[in-house]
Order: sequence, then structure tokens, then C-alpha cells
Amino acid sequence: MSKLQSKFIYKCKEMGKGWGMMRKIIEQSNKNLTESLAYQLELNTIPVGISARHVHLSLDHIDILFGKGYQLRIHKELSQPGQFAAKESVMIAGPKGTIDKVRILGPARCTTQVEVSLTDAHRLGISPPIRDSGDLAGSSPITIIGPKGSIYLKEGAIIASRHIHMSEEDARQFQVHDREKVHVVSQTKRGVIFSDVKIRVSADYRLEFHIDTDEANAAGLTNQDRVWILK
Repeated sequence: MSKLQSKFIYKCKEMGKGWGMMRKIIEQSNKNLTESLAYQLELNTIPVGISARHVHLSLDHIDILFGKGYQLRIHKELSQPGQFAAKESVMIAGPKGTIDKVRILGPARCTTQVEVSLTDAHRLGISPPIRDSGDLAGSSPITIIGPKGSIYLKEGAIIASRHIHMSEEDARQFQVHDREKVHVVSQTKRGVIFSDVKIRVSADYRLEFHIDTDEANAAGLTNQDRVWILK
């Protein structure tokens, strides 16, 4: 082998090492960019939490439905601190039908309320207003049936208005304030812009966009999908 051939082979090997190193640098850069974009996406988007039909009960009504002194048992913790889905469930009834195995959410509240979707409302034969949680004046009547008794509420059934829970730090990041209304954009295959989404700010809240099952199905959203605020 001539000296010229040897030099050529040596240069090729060196170039190969150089390209290998360059490829590793490019791959690492791409990885870093992907991780950075994912982090920025998480910073600027909000996770989705889908609420199925459920009931909040007062202590007095827990006693009636389940027996004096009964305490709800925790089935699983919810995303909002201190909130849980109970192992217990009830039946709800309206003029046209009933829905069984409706989950109770705890802990107990001062006032009993039932939250349903519009589809549920049609099945029950009621016309609940779209309201914030706790705003029950003039809401629909409904019957709740438990293993030990039943209660009839002259008002208490609502369709929960869509909203975003967030901490004070989150509110500063998204440049919004408590009770402000915004639009929320989903970019699924059935992309939707949700209007009149109320911001709820509290030190006790964890960032989450709450919608019911009808809204989620219409938009093709599932739990923990990400959405954007559009002001």
C-alpha cells in the first residue's frame, strides 16, 4: 500500500469519527429541543378534567340516605386537594326516569347538590340551569335515593358551568384573575373553542379545566389532554 493510499484511508477514518461525533451532537440537540418544547407546552397549556354526573351531600342528608352518623369512605383522591370520590353511590330520579350508581364526592358540604350533563337531564326529564357549583337558587328539583332513605330537593340539580381551577401563581402566569371569563381552545381532531369559561383562583386549587362528559365527547377530549386559553 502506498503512502498516498494510507493517508487517504486515515483521513476517511478521521472524517468518519468526526461525522459520528457530529451526529451525536445533532441528536442531543434535537432531544434537548424536544424536551424544551414539551416543557414550554406544559407551561402554557392546561390539563383537562372531565366530570361525570355526581352528588355532593350535606351531613344531614348523609344521615338520611345511609343512616345516622354514617361516614363516607374514600374510593380515590381527586385532582383538587382535599376532594375525593366516595365508595358510596346513590340513585337520582326525575319525572321521566332514574340513574343508578351516581358517585358521591366528598367531603360533606353545607348544601346538597346534584351535577348532571344535558344528556342526563333529558333522561331524567328535568331542565337544570347551567350554574356555578353552589348556585342553586331556582335550580331543578330532584330526588336522591340511598340504601336507608330518600330525599326530595325542591331545588338542587344543575349543569355545572365550565371553569378552570388555578392557583394564584398560575393566574399570574396566564395573566388572568378570579372570576374572569376566557375562551379555551382544544386542538383535537374535533377542535372546539369553549366560550364563557370562568377562572377560579385559590391557593387551594390545582390547575385544571373542568368540563362535563357531553362537552368532552363533543370535543374529543379525554382526561389530562391539554388545552389553551384564548383571551
